[in-house]
Amino acid sequence: MSMPESKMREAICALGAKLAARGLCPGTSGNISVRIGDGWLMTPTNSSLGELDPAQLSKLDLAGRHVAGDPPTKEALLHRAVYDVRPDDGAIVHLHSTHAVAISCLDPSCHHSRESTLPPITAYFVMRVGKLPLVPYFRPGDAKLADAIREYAKGHRAVLLANHGPVVSGTSLSAASASIEELEETAKLHLLLQGLKLRLLTDAQVREVEEAFPS
Repeated sequence: MSMPESKMREAICALGAKLAARGLCPGTSGNISVRIGDGWLMTPTNSSLGELDPAQLSKLDLAGRHVAGDPPTKEALLHRAVYDVRPDDGAIVHLHSTHAVAISCLDPSCHHSRESTLPPITAYFVMRVGKLPLVPYFRPGDAKLADAIREYAKGHRAVLLANHGPVVSGTSLSAASASIEELEETAKLHLLLQGLKLRLLTDAQVREVEEAFPS
């Protein structure tokens, strides 16, 4: 049975408070959304994730029209684009977390590969994130960003927006949150290990994890 809308509103606010307490969404950055039966709930534009009010969350109908609450995040089109290509996912978290944003600002030649900005440092990154492709830069709220993210999100639960930050979808709020927190920790590890001889998981070890914990 799906969670009642009132409980889902409370869950969004609780997650926002947790992410803020962990320093993952400075200022009024970042946004959260969930899919509900008659549309979506989203955090409002220019809101602090640590100070959300359940009653003021934005509600959009199935056509994407704003029908209740404060005006939605300027990234509403981005969220809807991801939901379009990931019909089994029910929640999205987008953050401007420091270490992931730092990775997004690196020259692409510094990334692990064309397929993933971050390497398979740990089994938990493989389990909860997989590969992390870089989406080309577009200004926040640009409809072209929504178009671009569709191509990347089709095959990936997590993507990294160039010079911007990570976007992660999941079957639930808790799944999306766990994935984006693992992503941030892996970005931090990757930066801490720069200049050191790094041992990555081998291709065989990555496949073993993927087979044991299918997404």
